[in-house]
Amino acid sequence: MKRIALFPGSFDPFTRGHEDIVLRGLKVFDEIVIAIGYNSGKSQRYFAIDMMVQKISETFKGYPNIRVITYSELTAELARKHKANFLLRGLRNTTDFEYENSIAQVNRYLNTDLESVFLITSPQFASISSSIIREVHRYGGDVDPFLPYKL
Repeated sequence: MKRIALFPGSFDPFTRGHEDIVLRGLKVFDEIVIAIGYNSGKSQRYFAIDMMVQKISETFKGYPNIRVITYSELTAELARKHKANFLLRGLRNTTDFEYENSIAQVNRYLNTDLESVFLITSPQFASISSSIIREVHRYGGDVDPFLPYKL
């Protein structure tokens, strides 16, 4: 059976830390579906979702086993539709773990075939967060070192 992982997130923006999790995930999974969700808890995106799909797709253009999609539904249902039995998530710290653990429990309740797999962020990317990158960008700072593509 093909090991398909769904890597869901708002990816606003998609960072080098996210890229690292995807590339390391390929050592575990046959295919990874990067799923950019419309987060109901966030009123508006900073970076356009269509642009992010394009940038992420370009980042992984040499990887036929990585796809990029958008979604606006329960992650557990999306995983079922794409025959993904795994959710891939990255953890930078214990705060991430607390948040991700709660989500993993609910996803498992909604889809009992779904296992959450957590990879610890590589040390050089542990301080990178999308919210910090948005702030730096908003005030004209150079964010290129934190992204696997050019804005």
